[in-house]
Amino acid sequence: MWRDNETYETLHKGPVSGDARRPGLEAGFDALARVAPKGFSAGLHIRFASPMIYMRTYDEAWTKIYDENAYALRDPLVFWGLGGKGSTRWSAIRLPDPFNILGQAREHGLIYGAVVSYGPITSRTIVGIARDDREFTDEEIADTVKIVQDLHIAAAPPTELTRAQKEALRLLADGDRHTAAAAKLGISESAFKARLQSVRVRLGARTTAQALKKAREYQLL
Repeated sequence: MWRDNETYETLHKGPVSGDARRPGLEAGFDALARVAPKGFSAGLHIRFASPMIYMRTYDEAWTKIYDENAYALRDPLVFWGLGGKGSTRWSAIRLPDPFNILGQAREHGLIYGAVVSYGPITSRTIVGIARDDREFTDEEIADTVKIVQDLHIAAAPPTELTRAQKEALRLLADGDRHTAAAAKLGISESAFKARLQSVRVRLGARTTAQALKKAREYQLL
C-alpha cells in the first residue's frame, strides 16, 4: 500500500484526490494504467460536480492546460459520461467541442481514447483512457468497463452514520474537546471515545480528523 497520497501521486505521475489508497482501488488504478499506455482519468462517485476520488495520469503539460482552462466544465467526454451510462470511443462522440479540447489533447499524445460511465447520476463514475497508436479494441473496452465497475464498487462511500456517531462528530467539528463533548452528551469520556472509534471503523479512517473530513465529503453530517 502507498504510504501517503504524495507517494501514490509520484509513482503514478498524476494528481490524486480523495482516499485513493482504499483497499481495491490500487489494483484498479494499476489495471487502468496497463490498458491505457497514454494515461487515464478516473472520477469516482461524482456528486454535485465533484468526484469523491480522483486519479489522473495523463501528460503533465496537458493536465496543466486542462486545469488552467477549467476544461472539466466544458469537456465533451464529461458531458457524455454525465448524460448516460455505457462506454464508447472518443471518435464516436458527436457532442459539440467549441474549445477543441479533444484536438488539443491529441497534440499531447492522447490521440485515441475511450470513455466509460457507470453508476447512478447522483453518484456517477466516469473514466477516460488514452493511447497514441490505434483505437482501443472492443475487448479492451470491455475489460475497462469491468475495471470501472470494480472501482466504483470499491470506492462506494458509506450511506449513513448513526445519530450517536453524528452527534460526536458535530461536537468535535464545533471545537469541543473529548471531555466537554462527553459532558454535553451525558456520557463518560471513554464512551465518547468508543463512539469515535466506531466512526473511524465505519468510514475507514485512521484518525478522527480524517473521519470528520470524510463525513463532510460524503455529506453525512
